[in-house]
Amino acid sequence: MSDLVEFRHLKYIVAVAEAANITRAAERLFLAQPSLSKQIKDLEDEIGFPIFIRSRDGVRITAPGQMIITYAQEALLARTKIISMARAVDRGEVPPFRLGFSSFINPNLLQHFRNDYASLFPDCSIHLSGGDPSLLLDRLEQGSLDGALLPMPIDGSAWVVQQVSQDPLVVCMQKDDPLARDLQVSLSDLAARLKVFRDPAIHPSAHSKLMEMLMEEGIAPEVACTASTPADIQLMVIAGYGVALIDQRTLLDPGLTTRPIAGIHWAVDTAFVHHNNADHLALPLVIRFAQQMRNGTPGKKPPLKDQVRPIQLELLA
Repeated sequence: MSDLVEFRHLKYIVAVAEAANITRAAERLFLAQPSLSKQIKDLEDEIGFPIFIRSRDGVRITAPGQMIITYAQEALLARTKIISMARAVDRGEVPPFRLGFSSFINPNLLQHFRNDYASLFPDCSIHLSGGDPSLLLDRLEQGSLDGALLPMPIDGSAWVVQQVSQDPLVVCMQKDDPLARDLQVSLSDLAARLKVFRDPAIHPSAHSKLMEMLMEEGIAPEVACTASTPADIQLMVIAGYGVALIDQRTLLDPGLTTRPIAGIHWAVDTAFVHHNNADHLALPLVIRFAQQMRNGTPGKKPPLKDQVRPIQLELLA
């Protein structure tokens, strides 16, 4: 967009588009019709193509003009929101941001989110609520949470889901386990030893996806032990009930270690989620930095050249 295109131009073309008539738009803007018409024409000359086709009945938007109008609407809305947020910050009127989180997400990711929020709203607090994904989604729908950091996948059309992290899925075992002698765990060894899982009721769609991916590799695991937290999963592994699949960046008990699965690169994804109807004052900026978090977290997706089998498994986080 040319440097000569100012916010007033964006306001003008949106008004003309909405009124479908330059005269009516000029009245709405309290401008003289010839002045508005000339400024629109000057803008079109500057960008090199017509935004509107004029006729006796009014104006018609061109195809490239629609792109400019969409941009103008978004830019004007963003300006309004940022001014409102800045004014609220200045007056101390930003309410606490109520953030839910699953115990299965990388704790460093939660801290990263909090640091980014503090950099935007230094005097505004975050209220944290931990819980199962299904419970947190219920609270998002009820409006008692503004957003949440949750494992993927997230099902349903009511949610806006922004992936913020992607980490390797690895096998968790005791340090003295015979499997730990090798740098990788074979599929056959995994099939025989994988018995510890996250409770399917905590995140049914993630469990179903995991079972599907394992079955595709010829593994029909016995779900012998289930846990509601990463700590409980580790306790079961320490006690010798089997091995488990976990996020590589999970904080491990000193007696445990992890190994990748030979020939397979499954990813575990985390997302920032909010309801379609969420209206917290800070949400537009939160969404923006959530979109940037993936590049700023240690769980970046490995380069394609390093992926043996780039199968993305949106399961645990």
